[in-house]
Amino acid sequence: MIHIAVVDDESSYVTQIQQYLKQYEAESGEFIKTSVFYDGDSIVHKYRSQFDIILMDVEMKFMDGMSAAEEIRKIDSEVVIIFITNTPQYAIRGYAVEALDYLLKPLSYFAFSQCLGRAISRMKNRISKAVTVNIKGGTARLDVADIYYVESRGHNMIYHTTSGEYEASSTMKETEDTLGDMGFFRASKWYLINLAHVDGFKDGYAKLPGAELAVSRAKKKEFMEALTAYWGGVIK
Repeated sequence: MIHIAVVDDESSYVTQIQQYLKQYEAESGEFIKTSVFYDGDSIVHKYRSQFDIILMDVEMKFMDGMSAAEEIRKIDSEVVIIFITNTPQYAIRGYAVEALDYLLKPLSYFAFSQCLGRAISRMKNRISKAVTVNIKGGTARLDVADIYYVESRGHNMIYHTTSGEYEASSTMKETEDTLGDMGFFRASKWYLINLAHVDGFKDGYAKLPGAELAVSRAKKKEFMEALTAYWGGVIK
């Protein structure tokens, strides 16, 4: 079952989204449970990481979607957030809360179904896995889903995660051998990137929360193929 929250203060759009979800459920064979909220503060109140996907209107009366998403991200780093808006001007702020995508009003079913399909693929790929790394003074157990990317720095590997940086005694090859089958891609000599956190690719740079990482020219085609496959749900 996939639990989806619909957050929109316009009842007409709530009704339309619910209809689209039922149509998608019938076409895809997915079982979808829906919860509806009519303002950002309603979903934030007593939020307990209970949703897989949130379809969030940006402009709402009491608490807008961006503010609500910022509060949710303090609690839940896993939920897939999709913004619904009349204009695409909020894209830059969306990177800060790791929004997967934007749906522009008025909504078409084709765009909605394509976006929802990507969201479900990402959700299914975020199966909880953990790795243990050797750090100065001991070891650390890191949830793979919380790792943005791993950077080779000197003779150590720096794990950039949702909770900060961890410096591990290892090599890039050893790290790639461990994480390569978990949705990570070797983008260059310096970076091993978690495809789950890539929000876009432009001018040779992969966009991640708080960072834009260069993908080597030799790796560009392979990176785009891996990213497309990941978004399409090929990686299991």
